[in-house]
Amino acid sequence: VQLVESGGGLVQPGGSLRLSCAASGSIFSINYMAWYRQAPGKEREFVASIGVGGSTRYASSVKGRFTISRDNAKNTMYLQMNSLKSEDTAVYYCHEVVRLRTNPANDQSVWGQGTLVTVSS
Repeated sequence: VQLVESGGGLVQPGGSLRLSCAASGSIFSINYMAWYRQAPGKEREFVASIGVGGSTRYASSVKGRFTISRDNAKNTMYLQMNSLKSEDTAVYYCHEVVRLRTNPANDQSVWGQGTLVTVSS
């Protein structure tokens, strides 16, 4: 299974970006999808998650500004980021827990390679 993020870039404070995370491979199911981020000199932190039924959870620092969503038909997850602040600057990683068609009884934890978001004027 491979996760490929896209949509990062440079944006001014107050602007918006939409990140995508596309999963490919022999996937039986995706049971958990989440975004994490790592700012320079800091540890990786949780941003948002979405469950199988669509239930969402957000870090307090992004609640009300970021929206996580998923398209099950495309095995793709999104993160709509609005009202961006300089402190949102980080490498954003998608993380999923999947089950493979070759081993549908066991969960596999998968990470993307990351996409850089820079918020600066």
